[in-house]
Amino acid sequence: MIALLQRVSEASVTVEQKLVGRIGAGLLVLLCAEPQDTEHHADRMLAKILKLRIFGDANGKMNRSVQDIDGGLLVVSQFTLAADTSGGNRPGFTKAAPPDHGLRMYRYFLDRARAVHPVVQNGQFGAEMQVALVNDGPVTIPLRIDPAT
Repeated sequence: MIALLQRVSEASVTVEQKLVGRIGAGLLVLLCAEPQDTEHHADRMLAKILKLRIFGDANGKMNRSVQDIDGGLLVVSQFTLAADTSGGNRPGFTKAAPPDHGLRMYRYFLDRARAVHPVVQNGQFGAEMQVALVNDGPVTIPLRIDPAT
């Protein structure tokens, strides 16, 4: 499972000119399932995201998690994180999970996130989305949970 986290002061996602998700301060989570991913991998990714200390403390040090600041999560499916560009200039996406498996992992991740975190918004799987954000810092962190573990 692959995620790209962006620390934001606000973020939103729109589909067909309709707002479908919005958060204030927190994390925009671009999430990609890989073919071998299981619920175990999603659980590990969620735990890492919630505990990652990338928000400033009183001294300006990155010492607080999204949980510590009561921040939101805006989770957007993003199969292009698995892009393979080794074969030329047109990326291939065979390293991303097939749509049915990707949707299942995305829904599982959202369900688990909502069970343990108070503010969780989401995009729309498989849709053309417009994502707006104010990157705070900027802080952008790539994460990967190895499907072999």
